[in-house]
Amino acid sequence: MSCGTQDSYGAKTTLDVAGKTYTTWRLGALDARFPTASRLPFSLKVLLENLLRFEDGTSVKAQDVATLASWDPRAHREVEIAYRVARVLLQDFPGVPAVVALAAMRDARVARGGDPDRRPPLEPADLVIDHSVQVDHYGTRDAFQKNADLEFSRNKERYQLLRWGQTAFEGFRV
Repeated sequence: MSCGTQDSYGAKTTLDVAGKTYTTWRLGALDARFPTASRLPFSLKVLLENLLRFEDGTSVKAQDVATLASWDPRAHREVEIAYRVARVLLQDFPGVPAVVALAAMRDARVARGGDPDRRPPLEPADLVIDHSVQVDHYGTRDAFQKNADLEFSRNKERYQLLRWGQTAFEGFRV
């Protein structure tokens, strides 16, 4: 996951667990400047941590963090919060059209002389194939294998598209 390039509030830190290092963004780093931030509702703390994580001076600015950290439930403000997801999880039924759309955008970029690898998905995407297998054969030792073979033959084009998408787009797994 790509993160922001700025840390205006000194919230970025690391945590070592069993020999592995993780980067975290501490909300406690805001306490001195924004005393009410620690009393925000949990849902707003999640959004605040996300702003700290993705602060880059462009899509998320230090002022965006300050605005949310000093949130007052009595004040009327219309402010957009630049929330970024850590990953996208797709189920195969709506996910296949998403892969087709990515392929079409990639083809359009190539048709205009652009680099097909210039813009992969912004965040990692995982597509889960979770549909039921149709049962045509049962009660025999080879029923599972026969049903699996039929499943793959019936959905061959879809599985080929998904396999291609997994190699064509960085950060896309099936």
